[in-house]
Amino acid sequence: MIPKIRQRVAVKNVGFENGLGSALLVTLLVLIIRSLSMLQGAELGVLDQFFRMRGEEPMDSRIVIVGIDENDISQGDRWPVSDQKLVEVLEQIQKMNPRAIGLDLYRDIPLSPGTARLQKFLATNTNIIGIEQLPDQSGNLVAPPPVLEKAKRVGFNNTILDSDQRVRRSFLYWKSNQGKYIRESFSLKLSKIYLSKENIYEQPSPYHVSDLKLGRGIFRQFQSNDGPYINADAGAYQVMVNFRGSNGQFTTLTLQDLMSGDAPSQTLRDKIVLIGTTATSLNDFSATPYTHHQFGGATSLMSGIELQAQFTSQILAAALDGRSLLQVWSKPLEIGWIGLWAAIGVFVCMMFRGPKRSLLLVLILGAIVVVIGYAAFLMGWVIPVVAPLAALITAFALITGHVAQSKEKLQRSKDFLHQILNTIPDPVFVQDRSHRWVVLNQAYGRFIGADIEDLIGKTVYDVFPQQEADAFYQADEQVLQHQQEQEYEETLTDLFGKTYSVATKRSLHRDADGNVLLVGVIRDITMRKSLEESLRHTTQELSQSNQELRESQTRLYYLANHDPLTGLPNRQLFQEKLQQSIEWAASGSRMVALLFIDLDGFKQVNDSLGHSVGDQLLKSVAKRLIASLRASDTVARLGGDEFTVILTTVPGQPEVERVAQKMIATLALPYSFDGQLVQVSASVGIAIYPIHYDTPERLLLGADEAMYEAKATGKNRYVIVNPASNYPSY
Repeated sequence: MIPKIRQRVAVKNVGFENGLGSALLVTLLVLIIRSLSMLQGAELGVLDQFFRMRGEEPMDSRIVIVGIDENDISQGDRWPVSDQKLVEVLEQIQKMNPRAIGLDLYRDIPLSPGTARLQKFLATNTNIIGIEQLPDQSGNLVAPPPVLEKAKRVGFNNTILDSDQRVRRSFLYWKSNQGKYIRESFSLKLSKIYLSKENIYEQPSPYHVSDLKLGRGIFRQFQSNDGPYINADAGAYQVMVNFRGSNGQFTTLTLQDLMSGDAPSQTLRDKIVLIGTTATSLNDFSATPYTHHQFGGATSLMSGIELQAQFTSQILAAALDGRSLLQVWSKPLEIGWIGLWAAIGVFVCMMFRGPKRSLLLVLILGAIVVVIGYAAFLMGWVIPVVAPLAALITAFALITGHVAQSKEKLQRSKDFLHQILNTIPDPVFVQDRSHRWVVLNQAYGRFIGADIEDLIGKTVYDVFPQQEADAFYQADEQVLQHQQEQEYEETLTDLFGKTYSVATKRSLHRDADGNVLLVGVIRDITMRKSLEESLRHTTQELSQSNQELRESQTRLYYLANHDPLTGLPNRQLFQEKLQQSIEWAASGSRMVALLFIDLDGFKQVNDSLGHSVGDQLLKSVAKRLIASLRASDTVARLGGDEFTVILTTVPGQPEVERVAQKMIATLALPYSFDGQLVQVSASVGIAIYPIHYDTPERLLLGADEAMYEAKATGKNRYVIVNPASNYPSY
């Protein structure tokens, strides 16, 4: 007895028999694609194009940028600029009576000389705002200037990068995960100082109490699915940025312009002055909607200081001038907008069934969608553009792909196919455009366990489990839509409950009367899949073994070349890096400095406080040495309390001496371990390639001898070797 075929809901014409059903189907399909973020990149690209089409807005005269450019850096003593240089710049700016000064430079550590003078100036001038970088997903963190932090005159300058690494949003506030405190952004902090002079203060929005109102502007908080975004990170308090343009939207002065007195005093009077870097060598640039990507890189990148100026200008212009902030539609309105164009596309294609005429009308309608989207953007609204275009295109593809065939033509096709298909040993099925079986061979009936006469006119939903039926239907629909032969590996459960792995090849054919039919040929690959699965497990096990071996080799290399206590390079790795540094310096006529460091008083710490405290002290010394040097320099521990530092690409001996002085001062600061204060000093010996020696061995020996001379002459100092007299100089 053949078991009774399970009854399932037949999928009929998928809405093609009426325009409304087709429009709903298209809308649903586009919404699903949109929910998977497949259209987000295109929507953001259209938004960027609208920015570029709109062109540049007039310069915002309320903001002036004082940029530190390449010329300023090349003529300065060092980078970052010293506290002395910075306070001179701030004093010059303050003389011109700006309303607020934004210091977009990290000043979390003192950069002598002039530290005391700078701290006093920052403490006594209440219109200065500094920056900090709060910990974001990358884990980066930069502390604020202590003086400004104490006075609560600090704003964070974190930026938000979209998936294509462009900046289109900015922060206003930042709240901790526990909600214990709130930080204000750098741009908001500066704007509030400026607006307070206009008697404008922050208030809750009359429409939503959690949104910010400043003057004439209401800053709606960004949500994760606003506008073109799908499941975006909406943490903290974000807003979309309505950029004024690309670079050059603000008056910009260089340090040289400012310090030479070339800038008229009225240039900065009653303005917000932002101080930051514009030098390309510092790589503080970001892509914006105005950035063009081309072969070899991107153009029109925006410096960090101009980015902060854009954020600040948006707040001021919205609050004082009523300039439009970017707004988005509600989700129901967006869905209705997409559904409207799906319906328009369906009915246009149904009225003009010729593919060429329908395509021309769809292109015209697509242009109208773009024009409406651009007009809305000019009024401050970001509405879907790509999704309605996708609805139009999908409607065109579905409707023009559906060709009604008469019942008589299908019957003639079935008679012709029956004669051929029953001679094929593999299961074969033939479907019409409504996904109904019109022809089945005897092998198909035997394979699933049913009489083919009971299957004709039914669909996969009448026979197979829901999940399998969905997969079969989608595979059939792909071939019908794209009209290309495809082969899929699938799972098929017969009417007795036995499950097979099958490979189904689907293709489209036309009979003599022009009827389009989908033909599928099924091949049982259950045994082959079982063998493949066994082979896959074996391959995974081999891959895991290789991975473990590589990790062990990496660990052994690290242990062989690094000090186990401090994690610094050991003597072996130090000698390799010193050899490499000298070879690299010799190839380019550069200099390399070697500093040999020995701690003064370390033995007394070990003897009096124990080796545990001594180990903590060595680790703290290693951290301070690393923090006081460039990333290109090398710090190593040779053993005990002996450290070495390799300085690459040093301009000359005076720069090496400044590094040594800074290092000695840093190491001499007190250390605290479990409430116990510990203080040591350092004796440093210096040898420079090629001034003193031209081999790694002689360079190390000379620096070592100079270190001992430093200890012999009073400690807590540095000595430079003098090979000409066989005595160090200090």
